[in-house]
Amino acid sequence: MSPAEMKRSVGEVLGPGLVTGAADDDPSGIGTYSQVGAQFGFGLAWTMFFGFPLLASIQAICARIGATTGRGIAQNLRQHYPPAVLRVVVVLLLIANVINLGADLGAMGAALALLLPGKALVYTVCFGVVSVLLEVFLSYDRYARILKWTTLSLFSYVGVVFVAEVPWGTAVYDILVPRFTLDREHAMALVAIFGTTISPYLFFWQAGQEVEEQHRRHIKPLHVSPRSAGPELRRIRTDTIVGMGFSHLVALFIIVATAATLHANGVRDIASAAQAAEALRPIAGDLAFALFAIGIIGTGLLAVPILAGSAAYAVSETFGWVEGLDRKPREAKAFYAVIALATAGGIALNFIGIDPMKALYWAAVVNGLLAPPLMVVTMLIARNRAVMGELAISRRLAFWGWLSTAVMWLVAGTFLLS
Repeated sequence: MSPAEMKRSVGEVLGPGLVTGAADDDPSGIGTYSQVGAQFGFGLAWTMFFGFPLLASIQAICARIGATTGRGIAQNLRQHYPPAVLRVVVVLLLIANVINLGADLGAMGAALALLLPGKALVYTVCFGVVSVLLEVFLSYDRYARILKWTTLSLFSYVGVVFVAEVPWGTAVYDILVPRFTLDREHAMALVAIFGTTISPYLFFWQAGQEVEEQHRRHIKPLHVSPRSAGPELRRIRTDTIVGMGFSHLVALFIIVATAATLHANGVRDIASAAQAAEALRPIAGDLAFALFAIGIIGTGLLAVPILAGSAAYAVSETFGWVEGLDRKPREAKAFYAVIALATAGGIALNFIGIDPMKALYWAAVVNGLLAPPLMVVTMLIARNRAVMGELAISRRLAFWGWLSTAVMWLVAGTFLLS
């Protein structure tokens, strides 16, 4: 790598992939990983190690679609597939994202109420309002930098592991050697893990952010000059691998931390991410509790705008509206209106008495059922030379993409059968 590439890698290479990967560890994901660690100990930690290439490959494919075509997932669907396919996908995505927004905002409010005096609902509303204001009124350059810095909050879970007493011999063995029991509890846990990890909103967000990056840097879609696309494709590959690796490493630390503390002390049932933080206090101490709670808030501040933003990209691309976080509010009124309405819908869920775990459950149902067919269509787009030109994905990347798709179909089938 040349000195110029090294310099660029520090400032620009880690962008959409890093932020997308970090957003995958949102408060609802933290709740899922905490429950898995509390219920099964280290027994399902291997899913993070073996699931990494699956998530990295499908996200790299989505990023390449955005960068190559200069269009997001929904816009490519609109141009190349029947309208009914696009409508069903976008409606299901909106439902799942609003439910996820409600669960994440509720978890953030509850976490802050553990640290400061005050009502969780008030904090929930404040977090939602602040997220919308930042997304609407900050310039894209500044907002992108904020999102990158917010990813540092995930290191709090690394700190929890080193505060807790972890039997590393047992943990490493279970991470590297898969074992699985064919019963309902393990099947549902597997569905929850993969449904939380490989989520459709991440597909739309990363593809959309690659388009945003092209606008920011004033470069053309890669299909315009495919022979000079090599450096950009290498940037996407590095960014995605680092981002998804970071995501899985943090998720693994959450499972290890809760397995070494909660599971080891007989706590088997966790109803939310905030409850996981509170349960850590008497076992691992105030520092572990505080780190866990702060991490919930930090990851929520990262994930909430991405959930709302991915919904806005999908809806705007469906109707052909002006879109993009690099646009001024007056230029993309409908785009920003979707962000505000989706966030408001998430806030409202916290006022109508919906159980947060049921909300997460149904979000996982919708994500789990939406992901497999959407991944099939994504793979067809990525291999279609009429869409991608000379930059259609290679056979090697296609193999990993189809393997990821097959695994998600298996996960969805397991969910329906159980």
